[in-house]
Amino acid sequence: MTVPPPHPHADVRHHNLSLVLRRVHSTGAVSRSQLTRATGVNRSTTAALVAVLARAGLVREEVPRTHRSAGRPSPVVLPVPERAQAVALEVGVERIRAERVGLGGEVLQDRTLPGDGGSPVTFEETVSRLAGLVESLEEPAAGGGHCAGIGIAVPGLVRRTDGMVRFAPNLQWTDRPLAAALAARLAPAWSRLPITVGNDADLGALGEYSRGAARGYDDFVYLSANVGVGGGLFCGGRPLPGQRGYAGEIGHMVVNPGGRLCRCGARGCWETEIGTDVITEAAGLEVPPDHSLSCVVAAAAAGDDRAAAALDEAARWLAIGLGNLAVVLSPQLVIFGGGLQDIYDAACERIERYAAGTGLARARAPYILRRSALAHRAPLVGAAELAFAPLLDDPLHATAGAGQ
Repeated sequence: MTVPPPHPHADVRHHNLSLVLRRVHSTGAVSRSQLTRATGVNRSTTAALVAVLARAGLVREEVPRTHRSAGRPSPVVLPVPERAQAVALEVGVERIRAERVGLGGEVLQDRTLPGDGGSPVTFEETVSRLAGLVESLEEPAAGGGHCAGIGIAVPGLVRRTDGMVRFAPNLQWTDRPLAAALAARLAPAWSRLPITVGNDADLGALGEYSRGAARGYDDFVYLSANVGVGGGLFCGGRPLPGQRGYAGEIGHMVVNPGGRLCRCGARGCWETEIGTDVITEAAGLEVPPDHSLSCVVAAAAAGDDRAAAALDEAARWLAIGLGNLAVVLSPQLVIFGGGLQDIYDAACERIERYAAGTGLARARAPYILRRSALAHRAPLVGAAELAFAPLLDDPLHATAGAGQ
């Protein structure tokens, strides 16, 4: 028997439902008239789409409290965080974190487990800890809700298709099947959920694009440093994954061929010059457990010449690397995340001054430098957005049977 193709009107309706829910998820409270303008459909179609999503429990409508223009006020559409949720996880050397996030981005629960004094724990122990964190969260189905999935941010090369961590030098992992291992360890209520794994810097970039400093920018670089240095790239409003999703390992861009040996095996990688441990040690200070650079910034502000010199040297190497990235990518914006937020706050003028000497890139394609708006939550926000993707792509199918 030949199965007929989907009716074109069904495809259009499916697309428009996704558009409306995405807008409500990313914006929060939005008037029905604003949704009409954003989606390009007429008012009656918008009302019908909102009504479908409301019957599914994903959105609700309110009458606005204030109304300045003539005529009937347009209802305000809001997400229902308790109805649709996602779990976001972040794996790091210094800690692992979990958040249960509701539709619209509201954090409903969070958990943190410290690392083992800065030393990576085994893969098996990490999976066990992650499972414990997930299972300590309230199950959305218990309150009639739906969990869209689990997103995990990891500092390493990730094969997105199956959640295989190909190489994470700072965790000392090679070819570790994180998604499959976690699914096997979780209780049945959680193990049936889709589990998606992404590079932490890529997800940091997604977080900033969705809810942070990159909103309104289509071409930007998200730069993050903790133990290592990573980058997330957006071009034309889309992530730039590269072959097999391995683009963005900018911390291993060689900037100083005669420099120090990197954990990856190469010499003179960018992270050997701007990694948080490198800068802290150059300042003559002990590396804190969270790899923050605030101690270096505070020492420099207090008149410590060695700390001031370390900040200046970091600013110089940052400008050199940014110059290389700008020549290749021509971004509108560069966001400083992770430990580099402290560097930006303390040395932004010096970075600008050194960057002015990088020639072609800055002269012909100027870019903005900006601190992360999400701070250390950026990878978690991106992981949640990754987990929400199936729901946002197909709202009614994803929530069918939830809470029943």
